[in-house]
Amino acid sequence: MLTEQEKQEIEEELAHLPTRQAGCIDALKVVQKHRGWVSDEALDDLSPVLGMSPAEIDSVATFYNLIFRKPVGKHVILICDSISCWVMGEESILAYLQRKLGIKLGQTTADGMFTLIPTVCLGHCEQAPVMMMDGDIIGNLTEEKIDQILSGAR
Repeated sequence: MLTEQEKQEIEEELAHLPTRQAGCIDALKVVQKHRGWVSDEALDDLSPVLGMSPAEIDSVATFYNLIFRKPVGKHVILICDSISCWVMGEESILAYLQRKLGIKLGQTTADGMFTLIPTVCLGHCEQAPVMMMDGDIIGNLTEEKIDQILSGAR
């Protein structure tokens, strides 16, 4: 069941759009903001609001890599694996992150603090290698910089 807060925020987003279906991504973002991820039940709850079937909403949700269809950690780390980041050492940075967190790509730490997800490009090639954590771009990554970021996030 959508909360009153979720309903209100979704309606505010939909008010600016030509059709309710056009607000699908916005509605998914609202649910994710409040719940951390988008469950099957949330798709069912959104269906009558958007005038779309749960399957149609799911097809939108699974297309966008920033809509999470399973629980994620408190901090989501997107590691850029574009050619620019790869050339600048992304593989060793990724290996370090995986060792440091004790997880592989697509996994969440046992304490629920971090989820590590690859992404095609974060659009900050001039700062390669780059990652995004909780919406913040962090570039020119080194092991020392990662240590500082992770210790500050706990």
